[in-house]
Amino acid sequence: MARMRRSSEQTLEYKIEQAEAKVAKTKEAHEKAVDELKKLYDIRMAYQRDELLKAMKNSSRSYGEILTFITSGETSEDE
Repeated sequence: MARMRRSSEQTLEYKIEQAEAKVAKTKEAHEKAVDELKKLYDIRMAYQRDELLKAMKNSSRSYGEILTFITSGETSEDE
């Protein structure tokens, strides 16, 4: 069987189609990975929130003292 040669233009169009298909496939994979990452960030945030609330509950400090400390931007402990 004789094989037909593609012209340069046909070859270029074929390569463009292949590249477009690859981009579409990788875009889907990227979006899936981004969604998974967002879910993991949300889980981490919920864990940190729970941990913070537990620490506040067990603290001898008042709500006002804790809020003042958090909003003051102080990082040193002079006590």
